[in-house]
Amino acid sequence: MEIERTVTVDQPVDRVFAYLSDFTTTTDWDPGTVRTERVSGEGGVGTRYRNISKFLGRETELDYLVVEHEPDQRLALRGENATLVAHDTMTFVRRAGSGTTAGEGTTVTYRAEFEFKGLAKLVAPLLSPAFKKLGDDAEQGMREALGQLE
Repeated sequence: MEIERTVTVDQPVDRVFAYLSDFTTTTDWDPGTVRTERVSGEGGVGTRYRNISKFLGRETELDYLVVEHEPDQRLALRGENATLVAHDTMTFVRRAGSGTTAGEGTTVTYRAEFEFKGLAKLVAPLLSPAFKKLGDDAEQGMREALGQLE
C-alpha cells in the first residue's frame, strides 16, 4: 500500500527542508500524529524518532530511522512496529518565482509505502480508503504548515 502527495509552496527549499527534516514537526502537519519525539541523533542519517499516531481510532507507535538525508533534495525514513514497516520519502525541488510570485518556491513530493506483517497483511486491502484519507489530510496539513513558515 502506498500514498503519494505533492505540495507546492512559495517558500525557499532550504526553509522547507529544514522544517520537514525535523520529523517532530509531524505534529504540526499530519493530523494523525499524536506525538513525535527525537530519541537520538542530530537530524541526519541515523537519527531515531518515536512517532505515536492515531489511525482508525487506535493509537500506534512507530520507531523511525533516518536512512537518507540529502539537504534540500531528499529525506527518507524507515518506521517499524510489530505489524508494519513504513518507508517515508520526501523529495524537494526548487522552483523559481513566476507571475505574481517573485520569490523562490518549493515542490515537495511525499511518498509513504506501508508493508504489513503477519495477520495484518490479510486486512491491509480493506484499509485502502482510510489510507487515502490519511494522505489527503496530511497533504492539506503540510500545505498549511509550510505556507506559514517564516
